[in-house]
Amino acid sequence: MDVIIVGAGGHGRVVLDILRAAGEHAVVGFVDANQDLHGSEIAGVRVLGNLNLMPKLRAKGVGGVIVAIGDNRVRQSYAEKLGAAGLKLVNAVHPSAVISPTAALGVNVVVAAGAIVCTDARIGDSAIINTAAAIDHECEIGEAAHLAPGVRLAGRVWVGGGAVIGIGANVLPCLKIGEHAIVGGGALVRRDVPAGATVVGVPARVIKTAVQPMAI
Repeated sequence: MDVIIVGAGGHGRVVLDILRAAGEHAVVGFVDANQDLHGSEIAGVRVLGNLNLMPKLRAKGVGGVIVAIGDNRVRQSYAEKLGAAGLKLVNAVHPSAVISPTAALGVNVVVAAGAIVCTDARIGDSAIINTAAAIDHECEIGEAAHLAPGVRLAGRVWVGGGAVIGIGANVLPCLKIGEHAIVGGGALVRRDVPAGATVVGVPARVIKTAVQPMAI
């Protein structure tokens, strides 16, 4: 299937590499909001223009799209809009990744080189499982969450939508990482992380909590 990558930044380059390695789809172009990139080439693939080109590209036979934008909220928003417009959201799964046949992946999911997704794990739409991340049995990864390179989740960890777990962080079994929480790189998470909180260190401690809107 001919596929467009939305996002021509660093993550877009990674997704291009994954799709080429997997060989299931042919990447025929990028689209990106940055006009300075329009007309340029990335690894031989042209940046065609803005997101508003997608209806024309679809009419020309482009069958699929994947959103390769690092910002969780933007990636989720774009994917929802493209799916609502009738475009097929595809996954990018590197052939070196190990995914249990009992695991379930949503759409617009990226699983990078060397990642491991174990038995009965559930990966939500638009999630990123980055290079060499390991997800053990029965974990649930929410929509548009991002597990950075080298993250390790023990069994039955629940990660909320939009959460970010930083490079090399470790999460002990049966814990919950709240929606839009941030776990700093190298952290060791030994207790639940509240939604919107930022935790760092070994053991991980809260250094910031989400600001609650003022009552009017």
